[in-house]
Amino acid sequence: MLPGKRVYIIGFMGSGKTTAGKKLASKLGWDFLDLDHEIEKIEGKAIRDTFRESGEEYFRQRESEILKQLVITRDTIISAGGGTPCFGNNMEFMLESGKVVYLRLTPHQLMERLEKGTDKRPLVKEKSGDELLQYITIKLTEREEYYMKANIIVDSIDLDINKLCEKISG
Repeated sequence: MLPGKRVYIIGFMGSGKTTAGKKLASKLGWDFLDLDHEIEKIEGKAIRDTFRESGEEYFRQRESEILKQLVITRDTIISAGGGTPCFGNNMEFMLESGKVVYLRLTPHQLMERLEKGTDKRPLVKEKSGDELLQYITIKLTEREEYYMKANIIVDSIDLDINKLCEKISG
């Protein structure tokens, strides 16, 4: 059996990768895989616990290993973590093994989405208001050089799944 096609959904935390990925998979009749959930299954704990107990460097190493070891036999939409493309030549791997879609949002749009659930996200835990906006702006600026390498770049606000399906299939 030939391996399935891969479409990776990337973007900053809160950009809607999992939501868009599930909708895309449903619309295309493909499988859906959330890389963060795979990491949690393999590590046997929540990502925030891995960060707290072992640190970000350990997490990024495991994330890269798990990404590259995914066994994909059917066409699959893969939601990657916000930092996944920025470490361990992961972006190059994703571009070589499938199509990459970047869900783009501004720092203010991201802040509106993230303010509600910072306790679930280890990198923004205990940040709010101006501190959160400053963190997002700095991190997004650092990560954009990776994100902008994507095959397809779309505005995540008012995302049209049908149009995105056409771009992926085209």
